[in-house]
Amino acid sequence: MQRLSVSHLLDERTSNQSEILVEAAVDTLRSAIIADRAGASRVELCANLNDGGTTPSTGLIGAVRARIRIPAFVLIRPRGGGFVYSHDDMAVMSRDVEVARGEGADGIVTGALDAHGRVDIAMIAQLTEAARELPVSFHRAFDATPDLAQALEMLIGAGVSRVLTSGGAATALEGVATIARLVDQARGRIAVMAGGGIREHNVREVIARTGVSEVHARIGSVSHSATEGSSRALRLRKPFPENENVWEELDEMRMRALIGLAQP
Repeated sequence: MQRLSVSHLLDERTSNQSEILVEAAVDTLRSAIIADRAGASRVELCANLNDGGTTPSTGLIGAVRARIRIPAFVLIRPRGGGFVYSHDDMAVMSRDVEVARGEGADGIVTGALDAHGRVDIAMIAQLTEAARELPVSFHRAFDATPDLAQALEMLIGAGVSRVLTSGGAATALEGVATIARLVDQARGRIAVMAGGGIREHNVREVIARTGVSEVHARIGSVSHSATEGSSRALRLRKPFPENENVWEELDEMRMRALIGLAQP
């Protein structure tokens, strides 16, 4: 059997497809501004991306909404460390949804699982209700569920607008076959957005092999604090153990390249 090239697949699967939507994950005002300038379709606004992302502050939401033109979807996640939440966590999350709406969020991103790893439909229903008119995206907690097809139907039934997934694999590229099946299963009832390790060198292949119309990416470069003479004994974080005065911002050139490569 003849093996089709990625470019052939891209032409075949996207020939009738409109522009690919690229969502940028950001956790600073500067990164949100860069994403807008680079041509991203939307930002997922978070705090603390090095811990997988948590709910951003009211100040950050308001500042981003005032400074960028593209939609900003706000992550609602009270802490790192899994996706099973208590009633107290749920109270915080519901309040955070209300705050995000009040600050002008264009959508909500969240996710919750029960003790068996399945979608916690009761919690998602509460959060969807709190979001009111705002679209709700279910994040990659989806990939931790034992049955992705069943989880997708549960989310559709709950009124969720989109799901972010790597197809249950470590990266979207590794999970392309499963993502493609989810796209076929969804049949337009919910948007399936590919995410997880999306980079300039693989974005076209992921789109070609899955048929998704949306991709999610975090492409950062390290920024350095101007602080001089910091105590080497002070260690408040783990991602950059050799230097306490660095963090990641969105890399504009790489984001521009990825957005360009993503288009049919």
